[in-house]
Amino acid sequence: MQGQINGMYYNFTSFQIMAAVAVLLILIVVAVGLYAERRKKRTVALKNRFGSEYDRAILKHGSAREAEDKLANRTTRVETMEIRELGVTERERLINDWHTVQSRFVDHPKLAVIEADDLINGLLEARGYPIANFEQRAADVSVGYPRIMGSYRLAHDVAVRNGSVDATTEELRNAMIQYRGIFDELIQVRTPQSIAAAA
Repeated sequence: MQGQINGMYYNFTSFQIMAAVAVLLILIVVAVGLYAERRKKRTVALKNRFGSEYDRAILKHGSAREAEDKLANRTTRVETMEIRELGVTERERLINDWHTVQSRFVDHPKLAVIEADDLINGLLEARGYPIANFEQRAADVSVGYPRIMGSYRLAHDVAVRNGSVDATTEELRNAMIQYRGIFDELIQVRTPQSIAAAA
């Protein structure tokens, strides 16, 4: 076979053509393998970082690829925020506020759970999370605190439940316990090691 490259004529044997095709196929297989390995590492990293939020994202978005893209977008979004640790005075004020809310639970459990939800929102706002609807805020918080997300969603559902299906005393008690765990996690000063462990 004869071909022209840059104005020069070359004769290619069928062996040379077959060798070129074989090299091209090998390069394609290697590229596909590297891409698959990269996707696998990304999947493992996102599963490890987000835990149950990863599974929730797959259920919500219908495919692992779309869920992983959304989780990666969450991470990018939160990295642009100025999330900060609380000052000593802020931390002490919020701890006192928590004790007040917790003490109301015995006489007014529903009100205490609603106040606990509001206190968590205030704490998140003080840390630098933007004011947003619950789903957006939960998505943002899940980047740094993936292990509390199940509790956060359950407790919030109890706090905002209205109408004919009021929360039972047991549900309110569990929500308060969950909010306590969430509060304790969010109020802590985080060292670089604890941030890496959560991620």
